[in-house]
Amino acid sequence: MLETAKLKTAVIGYGLSARTFHLPFIKLQPELELVAISSSQPELAIDYPQLSHYPDANALIANSDAGLVVITSPNHSHFPLAKAALQQGKHVLLEKPLVLSSEEGQQLTAIARQSGRKLAVYHNRRFDGDFLTLQQLIRSGELGNIHYFESHFDRFRPEPRARWREQAGPGSGILWDLGPHLIDQTLCLFGMPRAITANCRTLRPGGESTDYFHLQLHYPDKEVVLHSSPFCASPTLRFMLQGTKGSYQKFGLDPQEDALRAGAMPGGTDWGLEKATDYGVLATVDSQMSYPTLAGNYALFYQQLVAALLHDAELPVPVVDALAGIRLIELAILSSELGLRVEVVG
Repeated sequence: MLETAKLKTAVIGYGLSARTFHLPFIKLQPELELVAISSSQPELAIDYPQLSHYPDANALIANSDAGLVVITSPNHSHFPLAKAALQQGKHVLLEKPLVLSSEEGQQLTAIARQSGRKLAVYHNRRFDGDFLTLQQLIRSGELGNIHYFESHFDRFRPEPRARWREQAGPGSGILWDLGPHLIDQTLCLFGMPRAITANCRTLRPGGESTDYFHLQLHYPDKEVVLHSSPFCASPTLRFMLQGTKGSYQKFGLDPQEDALRAGAMPGGTDWGLEKATDYGVLATVDSQMSYPTLAGNYALFYQQLVAALLHDAELPVPVVDALAGIRLIELAILSSELGLRVEVVG
């Protein structure tokens, strides 16, 4: 039997995102062949001596024969690099956020359509175990009609760090870093809200970018709060879901990121499983019980991406969803600047 040709894949950037959230899963996919990386980091040559190395992202796009380019570079570079790659006839996977404006997103969508190539965005936290559990709870009807949802991504980082995400500039700050995750998950659950009220601030002394946000999304029958603070030293609330039959409360984060940071390779029967002590609590008027968290699995994103690129299946995250998230970030910034509730039009 002849071996099926693999899709040659290149990665732009060799920071935390590439090393932790992309390269392990590219290696895991038998249909993908990693051929090139662009980065100026010296450890790249040690870690991947067999690959083509490009110190410049545009040189990789122009000269690599990769059919898929994964872009993990700083947020402000997403649009020009994705545009160049699509125009070179390559499929593109962008780290979140997709781009920094609705206009840029619409341009990329048009270019992808014209070039006949796929444009995807890496909203991997759709495959967090606790989020999959939330979806299961809502589908099951165990909590009745949902009227309140709260989602946090808090940290204890009281002092700014010297990295691009926390420095002044387009696409920096926590709203562009963690906000896309919380917003995308909410849109998956409930769709677009009718209006948004937001407070986005720089609270840390010496901070150069937004390090705190509190967003309230207004729906006809429910309220949603999305929140991130750099001053949370206690166990962090992740989700609160409240309905007419009960509520669900979950603390702590999906374990996959910590495992990947520690160097674990994804896979195995226990991958993405939480300890029972970390399960959320399901409460009703006369009972309270530990509710098992489903296993998370970021590899599912790459499996679905490969199916979309090679077999024309649906992308794991439709670009229209990512564009909706960018629009809500734009409206959140506007609401915070004006100090007003802003209607979501269209």
